[in-house]
Amino acid sequence: MTLTIYLVRHGETAFNRDGKGLGRADEPLTEVGENQARLTGQAFANRPIGQILTSPLSRARRVAEAIASNSGAPIEPRDSLVEMDLGSTEGVTYAETAARYPDFMRQWAGPGAAHAIFPGGESVAGVAARAAPVLAALPAHQEGRLVIVSHNFVLRALLCTLLDVPIENFRAFQLDLASITTVSIRGGRAAVGRLNDVCHLESLNLGPPARSV
Repeated sequence: MTLTIYLVRHGETAFNRDGKGLGRADEPLTEVGENQARLTGQAFANRPIGQILTSPLSRARRVAEAIASNSGAPIEPRDSLVEMDLGSTEGVTYAETAARYPDFMRQWAGPGAAHAIFPGGESVAGVAARAAPVLAALPAHQEGRLVIVSHNFVLRALLCTLLDVPIENFRAFQLDLASITTVSIRGGRAAVGRLNDVCHLESLNLGPPARSV
């Protein structure tokens, strides 16, 4: 029996477009983000999905709704799938964060980045700890297809957990906006089928995103 998990990142918001840190702020999708949601939903039109777990934040929820409208799968919001709390760096550009919090940024740029706690916020390791129960709750020998719609750091943390990769290596995974990553679990072992798949977005002709933390 094989369980296939699709890890889907939300679409573009104004904060993403402008290179501002985006954590728990409930920023809506831009017009580009809405188009990304629509195309991502269409990518699941011919895939029988059993369930969609989503962050309750609207930028993720919109993508989950698009997938549900094409697949007919039920949506279940999970608070543990909200993005990392960026604290006082929320809505702040990379350059501004570096200027205001040089000590934090030195740790964030180094090998201990996963354990660097954002000023007034969380660490990636903390995100991994709170998100892991979502995966632990899955039946050991479940068969079918499950979609998880969430955010950059949460999805990286889930990938580390699924693949038994140390959280210190979270930056090994690049997950673009509205990307789909496919992980199959068989006999208790996980394997990546597709990583950061954005082929469904080709018609949008998007350039590289602005840099943020």
